[in-house]
Amino acid sequence: MNRPIGLVFREPCPQDPTWPRYSSRPFPPYRFVPGLHPHPHRDPDGHSYGSETPILGDWSPEEWRSLEPYLYGIDLYNFAYWWEAHEVLEGLWHAAGRTSPHARFVQGIIHVSAANLNIHRGNLAAGRRQARRGVDRLSRHAGQVWMGIDVDAFIGDVERYLSDRASGPALIELRLTGEG
Repeated sequence: MNRPIGLVFREPCPQDPTWPRYSSRPFPPYRFVPGLHPHPHRDPDGHSYGSETPILGDWSPEEWRSLEPYLYGIDLYNFAYWWEAHEVLEGLWHAAGRTSPHARFVQGIIHVSAANLNIHRGNLAAGRRQARRGVDRLSRHAGQVWMGIDVDAFIGDVERYLSDRASGPALIELRLTGEG
């Protein structure tokens, strides 16, 4: 496997292990990092090897509070399971038709998740590109609480992380009551 000289791969740590959970589904036994762990689906030792990917039906953004894959995807994202979050949320993106407003919004979270993994692996340029794509998709809902997320606050946290990385990856706080 080709790795940049001097780069040590390690599993990411959650920024805040006390962050609230939105689903009760258990986390996988490891956070997949290419080159560090067996591939979750392709390798017989992978944490999701042999598991079936659920086929999701069309869904609406108003359903987000009871949409288990969305809540679990947000949990995975917040606890630094970025590859796994991408996989779970991608199912929602496909089910929503990939071009609907809510599909593009979920795609924005997918891009930010991929950005975090790229940055963690030491590829800052790819991480920044992915994050910009994510922010572009999320910003279509600027000024709103969309699917439980204060979009402006999340975008601001993503941009802060890109500018100094001292703040740590942006976390997603879902507003379970009220608007959005």
